Amino acid sequence: MISLEEFFAAYKQELLATVILIAVLFILKLVLTKAIRKVGRMSDIVEARTLLITKYVSILLTILGFGLLTFIWNIKFKDVGIAFASVFTIIGVALFASWSILSNITAGVVLFFSFPFKIGDRVKIMDKDIEGEEPYLIEDIRAFHVSLRKDNGELLVYPNNLMMQKAVTLLYKDEVMYEEGT
Repeated sequence: MISLEEFFAAYKQELLATVILIAVLFILKLVLTKAIRKVGRMSDIVEARTLLITKYVSILLTILGFGLLTFIWNIKFKDVGIAFASVFTIIGVALFASWSILSNITAGVVLFFSFPFKIGDRVKIMDKDIEGEEPYLIEDIRAFHVSLRKDNGELLVYPNNLMMQKAVTLLYKDEVMYEEGT
């Protein structure tokens, strides 16, 4: 059995690199969270959307951290190759089967940072599958979809990826109607 002193002596560089990595990732998370919140405030974006984007960044940093830890500790992928192959196969099948969900999440992130539409705006979507020519009020923008409501109360839940793919006309913004030619 190896003693604690021997462990620290044998793995001093790996332990130091691990502590530095954790500190850098923690600082990076704080900086990115602050930047995302600032963008959210400047763009007048709902706090729930800002928290969602912050969660995505945290997950991405965690995955990056685990990947870097495997290099720091020199984990031999040959030894765990079968386990990784199995996990990646399952993940690959799951991601392929749910590509629509991932495209909606990605579109939600793009909509957050490009912020062409906000809650309270009135829009018209140029989609042949949507009946009627009436404008919709944007009630909520979620990770997967946008909730749109007609004046008659009808609710349309529209996928984020289609908001990126279809032509969307902004009719009212912050209760101010856009005039043609202005």
